[in-house]
Amino acid sequence: MKAIHITTSGGPEVLQLQETPKPTLEKNQVLIKVKAAGVNRSDVITRKNMSAYGKGSNETVIPGLEVSGIITEIGAHVNDKKIGDKVCALIASGGYAEYVAVESTHCLPVPEGISLTDAAAIPETVFTVWFNVFHLGKLQPNEKLLIHGGTSGIGTMGLQMAKALGSTIYTTAGTDKKIEFLNKMNLGKAINYKKETFEEVFKDEKIDVILDMVGGDYTQKNLDILNNKGRLININGMKSTDVTIDLRTIMSKNLILTGSFLKPQSAAVKTQIAQDVEKTIWPLFQSEKIHPIIYKKFQLEDAAEAHKLMESSKHIGKILLTMES
Repeated sequence: MKAIHITTSGGPEVLQLQETPKPTLEKNQVLIKVKAAGVNRSDVITRKNMSAYGKGSNETVIPGLEVSGIITEIGAHVNDKKIGDKVCALIASGGYAEYVAVESTHCLPVPEGISLTDAAAIPETVFTVWFNVFHLGKLQPNEKLLIHGGTSGIGTMGLQMAKALGSTIYTTAGTDKKIEFLNKMNLGKAINYKKETFEEVFKDEKIDVILDMVGGDYTQKNLDILNNKGRLININGMKSTDVTIDLRTIMSKNLILTGSFLKPQSAAVKTQIAQDVEKTIWPLFQSEKIHPIIYKKFQLEDAAEAHKLMESSKHIGKILLTMES
């Protein structure tokens, strides 16, 4: 099969299309003939730091954390899926390929009304938002949620999910074009952080949960605008992971500061997330209360161009790689 390999740490040019053997199935896995794969910022981090995030500096790695496609083989112990099922799946790696082996319990049926290709944009965003905002952050209906980076894949999906489940939503983005998009989508109060300071605009809103991927000096500012018993959840530190905070802010308002990486969570945790989102979030796709936002699709061999776009941060929503020639 064809797959994109990270041949060494470096820029987008280290992503190379190569022939590689099909994955060998374990007893609890299914083999998916991939229709499309989502491109995520985690893939970029892996590409830049092979020795730290990959399998070692002397091995190539196939990136990719989410796919959609059709099951072509099932493992000996799999009884919840069958050959021919159209699914989307969260995976630990290997998505930039024509085939991928996946734990059967990490696969979900493609939601009704979503195309097989577009379904590749769903798993990483929905799983990440569910685990962080609703599991760790315990966001409740009628509470207030702020997501920084509202036009990212995480942002566009998370804002839709929270709104559909009854929360009041707020967000930030870095261009007027992105703010215009958020307003057209009616995704809450959105501000251009390059023109306004969120800590001033939102200071009286008493926000209950903040999902942050920026870090740096945003951290204390986030704590300052949280409501009593508010929760700050960090999923990245694009500005910096080295932060200084005033512990008095946390103590005086009884705040929770937490965060997570989804990729290293155990198979059991990911299975539980899959069960939760199928029960709670999948019906929202069917009722058209939420849908994936796709910015651009690239062919598999153009993965380097997809990474360049990801790093430019010009996109709104998700970037996909498709297996169609």
